[in-house]
Amino acid sequence: MTVPRRDVLKVGVFGGAALLLPLERTVGAQSALPPRLASSKLPAPFTVPFSVPPVLRTFRTDSTTDYYKVHMMAFQAEVIPGLHTVLWGYNGSVPGPTVHVNQGRRTVMRQINNLPRQHPTLGFTPWTSVHLHGAPSDPQYDGYASDVTNPGQYKDYRYANATSARTLWYHDHGVFHTAEDAQMGLAAQYHIFDQLERSLPIPHGDYDVPLIVSDAMFQPDGSLLIDNHDGSGFFGDVILVNGRPWPAMKVKRRKYRFRLLNASVSRSHNLFLDSGDAMTVIGTDAGLVEHPIRVTSLRAAMAERYEIVIDFSKYPVGRRIVLGNRSPKNNINYVNVDKVMAFDVVADSFDPRDNSIPDTLNPGNPTMALQVRDAVKTRVFEFNRGGGQFTINGRTWEDVVESGFTRVEASPRSDSVELWVFRNSSGGWFHPVHPHLVEFKIVDRNGKPPFPYEVGPKDVVYAAEGDTIRVLIRFEGRGKYMIHCHNMVHEDHDMMTQFEVIDPARASFDPFSVPARALPEGLF
Repeated sequence: MTVPRRDVLKVGVFGGAALLLPLERTVGAQSALPPRLASSKLPAPFTVPFSVPPVLRTFRTDSTTDYYKVHMMAFQAEVIPGLHTVLWGYNGSVPGPTVHVNQGRRTVMRQINNLPRQHPTLGFTPWTSVHLHGAPSDPQYDGYASDVTNPGQYKDYRYANATSARTLWYHDHGVFHTAEDAQMGLAAQYHIFDQLERSLPIPHGDYDVPLIVSDAMFQPDGSLLIDNHDGSGFFGDVILVNGRPWPAMKVKRRKYRFRLLNASVSRSHNLFLDSGDAMTVIGTDAGLVEHPIRVTSLRAAMAERYEIVIDFSKYPVGRRIVLGNRSPKNNINYVNVDKVMAFDVVADSFDPRDNSIPDTLNPGNPTMALQVRDAVKTRVFEFNRGGGQFTINGRTWEDVVESGFTRVEASPRSDSVELWVFRNSSGGWFHPVHPHLVEFKIVDRNGKPPFPYEVGPKDVVYAAEGDTIRVLIRFEGRGKYMIHCHNMVHEDHDMMTQFEVIDPARASFDPFSVPARALPEGLF
């Protein structure tokens, strides 16, 4: 069967037969955008209270596994005081509920697509593919972009949770509409704990707080205004933290650990405290760093995670400390995007336990022990814009689709180490580079050492204009995985390709081998 380019797309397998659906693209130019809500109608920064996302509860457990049900659903929320906004959330929450799991404890997450048949204004079908970002999942459970779940279907995602403690997140990765689905609210954190992390006297429990930072823009009636700036990216005029605009958080006079996730579609941040004091980085994307890293600013691209500790004991009661943002190059900025949230110091009593930062956190991390001499091959990935498309080595995801999902950009052997070079030689954009499956060590950035806060295991790296970044990766597993820019608009248009990890002793997993299933009648 011959399929014209851009006309159809394989998205799953049902009863052994390939399902082909029309290829839907979001309008690029969006020349007739609705008006945006006036700045004077937005809440003043730090007038909305801070909140923490709920924790997801199991619906069943057995001796090895926790089972969860997650409904992707449309609902209304009052994001801007006095206005109602239609959002898409996991279990009716934006951000979605946080998952807590112990290392080695398996999880099955039933992701149920209860979204509308069409986006209310853009008109596309909101198929989804859930990616647990930062986990070495098998390909059929990794959120492979073209392995989609349509409205009225569900898929069970199985995770081994065998990694060390870290902050992961789950978000939509449905092909060609990742940006819109994420902007509508499909994102949440996922925390893995292990014995080492629990044994450390760092903040735990109520003092271990997720901070999911994003941005949005609104129409006068409260609806989201989705403008991709001709494919360059979404840039909102409202900074949200855990779904609240510029919130204020009450903090006690002790240390807090914040699991910072930049969940914006396209905006990066350079964060700092207006007091001028340092923050202490204790973890990066893939877990705890070896030693604490004190920094006065921290640049975070989309999908990067940093665990930071802020000590509020040095401030008097009543003091307000603002988490500010010096916007990096290539963002589109508006009034008040230089502010993120505020911390208001209160006199409340607190539990004095787990209120320190030891000098050594995670010694002997195998990723950080990698050396350039360990690499058996060097590969170069060029991130460019040409011919109206964002590409990797001149190719796009459509080239992968057209090949019947056989084209790969690299074929590393399982248990081998390779040196991958990420190069952004085109002007006008930065690209957060994310290879699925793996974590890596940044060797250098433009021939110089990585920034201090990057000296830890990573799975996203910020490639600014003109950057050449070398990373070391050990590959474990088998099968096809994506590598893409995590500006989700760039990813959708079409800066994504794939690599395949080869294990000569075992066959590769097929990313389409566990298709979505139809919901039983009456449950949609």
